[in-house]
Order: sequence, then C-alpha cells, then structure tokens
Amino acid sequence: MYKAIVAHQVRKAFAALSAGDTAAVTKGLAEEAVYEFVGDHALGGRRHGRALIETWFARVDRLMGRGRFEVRDVLVKGWPWRTRVISVVDIAAEVAGEPYRNRMLQVLDIRWGRIVAIYSLEDTQLLAGALRRLADTGVAEAAAAPIVG
Repeated sequence: MYKAIVAHQVRKAFAALSAGDTAAVTKGLAEEAVYEFVGDHALGGRRHGRALIETWFARVDRLMGRGRFEVRDVLVKGWPWRTRVISVVDIAAEVAGEPYRNRMLQVLDIRWGRIVAIYSLEDTQLLAGALRRLADTGVAEAAAAPIVG
C-alpha cells in the first residue's frame, strides 16, 4: 500500500509540474536536499539546499516554459525511512519556437516523506541543442553557467 501511495504522489507531482506548479515538488524537499541534473549546460549541475533548488526550478520555467510531463513508469522500493523512486517520464515543450521532446529518468531518495536527493537524466545532447537554439534567439540565460552550490 505504501508503495502505491508514493507512486501516486509522484504522478500527481508531475501532473502539477505540467500545470506550471513547481511548488508541488519543492514543498516536498528536505531543507538539505541535493538535486543533480546531468549535463554541461545552463540546467546541468548539482545543487544543495531547498532554496538553490527552487532557484533552479525558476530557471527551468523561464527557459523551457510550461512543459508537459507524461509519466510512463514509476518504481518504488523501500519503506518510509528509506525510499527510492525511479520514474521514466516523457517531456514535451516548445523551445525557441520548435517542439522539444525528450525522455527523462529520475531517481528520488525519500526519507520519512521528504525528498532528500533527486538525480535527473535526459538526453543531454537534445537538451543542450534546445538551449543553444534559445540562446541564439537572444535568451542569454540559456547559455549561462549552471546553478550549482
């Protein structure tokens, strides 16, 4: 039952992200949470702490706009004191006037209902290309250094 509830909450969080509600994810973060997003680009890097992760989500919103997240699968392992969630999610958005489609693998570590770590991996070449196109249209933040710390 616990695993079904966690999987439902993950699906609900991605639905909220599709509606533009990043708080649906960030409210579940532990203060000392770590988020690593793979890639050498404006969205890549590793950030520590809820505040810096919220800053990163704001950048994603500015650069990628309102994306649609379709959860393909959610796997949950463990119990409330140590839960690991692996999600496979399809992403669709419009970036620099062109369609953006990618698939993300995301790993969450949850302790007693709080997200303590997130690791996200998309096709980094596709994402870097979309950010490059966006930078070419004059959006300087798309070529900015990653938010890390």
